[in-house]
Amino acid sequence: MTAAAETAGSDLRRYLQEARDALLWKLDGLSEYDIRRPMTPTGTNLLGLVKHAAGVELGYLGDTFGRPSGEPLPWLADAAETNADMWAATGESRAFVVGLYRRAWAHADATIAALPLDTAGRVPWWPDDRDGLTLHHAVVRVIADTQRHAGHADILRELLDGSVGEHATATSLPSTDPAWWEAYRGRLERAAREADRRA
Repeated sequence: MTAAAETAGSDLRRYLQEARDALLWKLDGLSEYDIRRPMTPTGTNLLGLVKHAAGVELGYLGDTFGRPSGEPLPWLADAAETNADMWAATGESRAFVVGLYRRAWAHADATIAALPLDTAGRVPWWPDDRDGLTLHHAVVRVIADTQRHAGHADILRELLDGSVGEHATATSLPSTDPAWWEAYRGRLERAAREADRRA
């Protein structure tokens, strides 16, 4: 493996792990109800995002490269209920979903470590004439998907209890003062109303 390929693989693993950690952190300190609670008209919920992310990793960074994990994922079967990977059923505990996600990480990381980034794979659920991709493409795709869902989780968690940021010590916010945020939000509201009047 070249130094450039090793660096690329290391960068990809770092950004993937940062997204994974952010997604899981959004569950910390919340009740069973709050992690499962549908927060949007389409039912988006925190634990469902984690369950979905686990299936994505096992598929794109496992099955696609002939490395099935052996994890049973009945919610992805052809006969499964639509969208069953986006929420946790009553019998699917937080510990079960989080454990599945951590096992998916380990399996995906083993695939990334075992194969060169230019390894060709085949995505079983894509159309036959467009089902090929490289490991590099698959990892980038999983990073993009995980970061997108971590962003969803950011918003859901903020709506639930005001917690924000990638993790407990990195909010990336300019202030922690509630009065500052109230004034800031008010300024944005006024600007939005003024722009609407001018339109």
